[in-house]
Amino acid sequence: MHIRQHCGADKPAIILHPAGTVITFDELEARANRLAHYFRNAGLHEGDAVAILMENNEHYHEVMWAARRSGLYYVPINSHLTAAEAAYIIDNSAAKAIISSAALRATCEGLAEYLPGGLPELLLIACADGEDGLDGWQRYPECVAGQPDTPIDDEWEGDLLQYSSGTTGRPKGIKRDLPHVPPADAPGMMSALIGYWMNPDSVYLSPAPLYHTAPSVWSMNAQAGGITTVVLEKFDPEGCLDAIARHRVTHGQFVPAMFTRMLKLPEAVRASYDVSSLQRAMHAAAPCPVEIKKQMMDWWGPIIDEYYASSEAIGSTLIAAEDWLAHPGSVGKPMNCQIHILDEDGAELPAGQAGEIYFEGGLSFEYLNDEAKTAASRDRHGWTTVGDIGYVDDEGYLYLTDRRHHMIISGGVNIYPQEAENLLVTHPKVLDAAVFGVPDEEMGQRVMAAVQTVDPADATEEFAAELVAWLRDRLAHYKCPRSIEFEAQLPRTDTGKLYKNGLIEKYSA
Repeated sequence: MHIRQHCGADKPAIILHPAGTVITFDELEARANRLAHYFRNAGLHEGDAVAILMENNEHYHEVMWAARRSGLYYVPINSHLTAAEAAYIIDNSAAKAIISSAALRATCEGLAEYLPGGLPELLLIACADGEDGLDGWQRYPECVAGQPDTPIDDEWEGDLLQYSSGTTGRPKGIKRDLPHVPPADAPGMMSALIGYWMNPDSVYLSPAPLYHTAPSVWSMNAQAGGITTVVLEKFDPEGCLDAIARHRVTHGQFVPAMFTRMLKLPEAVRASYDVSSLQRAMHAAAPCPVEIKKQMMDWWGPIIDEYYASSEAIGSTLIAAEDWLAHPGSVGKPMNCQIHILDEDGAELPAGQAGEIYFEGGLSFEYLNDEAKTAASRDRHGWTTVGDIGYVDDEGYLYLTDRRHHMIISGGVNIYPQEAENLLVTHPKVLDAAVFGVPDEEMGQRVMAAVQTVDPADATEEFAAELVAWLRDRLAHYKCPRSIEFEAQLPRTDTGKLYKNGLIEKYSA
């Protein structure tokens, strides 16, 4: 499927919320074509990379579509990164162009200092009327206004070159070989699933930043299927409910942290928004506490499906809401792949025993410019892993335990902090929680937690003691934090992943 198949009906392809900006399929197709011509005229060819450094705005999708139909790798960069962090990705990906926006002007101004070879020659910055541009950067879309709005002659399928969130170090570029086929002949990464899950009359909500893998891949596949995509400029819990009610959203993809934040809204606020248009919701990216998901089902109904995958696309699982209710906590059964649970020696484990999750049959990839990390992700059979820990039950359903690098070893006992984290966020006064290990002379490591409260006034020593006691009533004592500290904001990515390294360093000092 391709967006140009849906032109001619004046149908919205993108609705930006809350701005209300509407881009029709006709406009999206024309804009992508103009930029594709501009890329070719600037000397960009199949296999080159284009860096995208923008917030969620009306131009993001046209840039991705232009790169994709030009045989280019498009590299979305987290808009919250510093100039040094963004420059690392630009340099590592060998990007020959950067497309940014006026909102990221300050970051753009600092890039040159951290790029050993200097800035790429092609620099575009999206500016609205009246907004200042940037010296040396061409104003977009003014600079492409004279280009044809018809397809370029040599269309080839490009691909996403995604960088990992970097929770354990430098972000890793996840690169796949280009198919070297015209876009019409290229299979969409998730087109079959999206075609099964939605239809052209659906209205899809994309509430997360488009620089993440799932929002970019899902929204582009939705548009390829002729589905209107409502893009939140920035997630906030009440604004999300407003978008659902205002645009009669039928489908959406979320992360568990979004569920938690919406559930923590006052009941009167939640009840004031009509979410009856929702037909199905999907979530992924991070494990969802069972109790949080049950509360969402009580609110939205048994319509919340879940999948488990990674940016590496090495394999995936899926579980429908109805199956999840019979297997609470599971992330489902494999889709077009096989799962293997291996111990530390690489031996396969039986059902019910937790080990590292390996996939067989997924897409091939490499970590760009890092042969060692690429090799470390494979075992002797060629099966691949991203370091997650889990087990399968007797029926073949997968359950996630935690990330390998999050494991705490205290007194020789392996402790996976996800269990305590999942329980903490169900407390009505807790908005977010991180559990991790810090050095301990006697035990090697001891378990502690950092908590973000719904009301900052609750961040007291008395409440910390109350929380520890509350946990010990519900969880084996060795898994419980021995101490709890409070943070105004936990270092969590927009897709729900915790940057625990900073917390560990802070509380290990």
